[in-house]
Amino acid sequence: MSITPEPRRAAPAMDIAPVAVVGGGLAGISAAIALAEAGCPVTLYEARPRLGGATYSFQRGGLTVDNGQHVFLRCCTAYRGLLERIGGTALVELQSRFDVRVLGGPGRAGRLRRAALPGPLHFMPALAGYRLLGPGDRIQALRGSIALGRLDPADPLLDTVTFGRWLAAHGQRAPVRQALWELLAVAALNTGVDDAALGPAVKVFKTALLGRPDAADLGIPLVPLGELHDTAARAAITRRGGTVRLSAKVTAIEPGPAVIVDGARVEASAVVVATRHEQAAKLVPPGAAPGQDRWSGLDASPIINVHAVYDRPVMRVPFVAVTGSPVQWVFDKTRVAGLREGQYLAVSVSVADTWIDRPTADLRKVFVPALQSVFPAARQARMTDFFVTRERRATFRQAPGSGALRPRSATGWPGLYLAGAWTDTGWPDTMEGAVRSGLHAARLVRRHIRDQESAP
Repeated sequence: MSITPEPRRAAPAMDIAPVAVVGGGLAGISAAIALAEAGCPVTLYEARPRLGGATYSFQRGGLTVDNGQHVFLRCCTAYRGLLERIGGTALVELQSRFDVRVLGGPGRAGRLRRAALPGPLHFMPALAGYRLLGPGDRIQALRGSIALGRLDPADPLLDTVTFGRWLAAHGQRAPVRQALWELLAVAALNTGVDDAALGPAVKVFKTALLGRPDAADLGIPLVPLGELHDTAARAAITRRGGTVRLSAKVTAIEPGPAVIVDGARVEASAVVVATRHEQAAKLVPPGAAPGQDRWSGLDASPIINVHAVYDRPVMRVPFVAVTGSPVQWVFDKTRVAGLREGQYLAVSVSVADTWIDRPTADLRKVFVPALQSVFPAARQARMTDFFVTRERRATFRQAPGSGALRPRSATGWPGLYLAGAWTDTGWPDTMEGAVRSGLHAARLVRRHIRDQESAP
């Protein structure tokens, strides 16, 4: 599928040393594109032979496999803006109305579909008619939603308590927690409700489900992630006059500023460190960023994706959510991966501490029967392939106290900035947060360059 080039053109390049962007994930890509659009010379350094960070594709048995299923929402305006800049808007599908089918065990199913009402009323009919909950629990879910909508996600006190504790204090019983709050929070935060800080949970629910009526409409890529976040992104940077250096490892940052790339010193007008927090802590010079010694406290939360290929279709819808099962969310990847016969399902399992170190053979013993329980048609189908992809450090662990550890983009060094979904973006660790961080870092770089040029 071809990529339609966008009409934006690069501004004339400034006569300065290139800005060094370290890290080719979504934060680094966004920063590089924004800087190139502003006419700043920029070089993006990525240690791997591809861009995309934790969102990438690879080849297996003739299929193009995404390492995991990544979705976005209509409220993810920064990420959608990135898609526009790289010419990828036509390569994703965005729901016209939030609609999720939820399977809750043999013969039990529900549906969460927003109504054509102004927010936050648009989500109330979905809760009132949610069949996986009894009448009393539906009322409690409605009351919980109203109470949640009154909270301010930026309130620092919300970073000191768990979402689970708040739910318990507001009468949200186990059935509501499992079939509603846990279902959505785990997917959005990669942290269980009993461990997740209340602040990011409020951000997710208030922004997506209790704000604009169309905010939670789901977007899903129609092509492999590598086509979007590597091929298209790389082309977008170079079209604007930027440079992308793959398999180029930055090992240090020095005064100047400058970066050490594969042993060589490269002068820069500014440096944006757009890596994971563990790498950033090693790259940023000691004392350059306040709280740098505490970044390790952000820890990491894993995600696994179970990939199952069948000789015939076993799931009739593009995706479903599942409760009460090891299976959490299932996506039909048949078309995206290029499978011509049968069906290819990807099972996304967040908060995967239980599974991350288990051998594939053990996971097969768990997930094959679990999929047969969810999709009875799988019992008659022949499985032609089964494999697992693992992201051990998919996100930071968004637990109480994590908000206070997230640094701002600016550091104590002039010309040195941070980017990444783990920085203080006001969003949870998501693709949207990553893009916003990159855009913000680019704005600070442009301001720094203007100040340097105007200095006597």
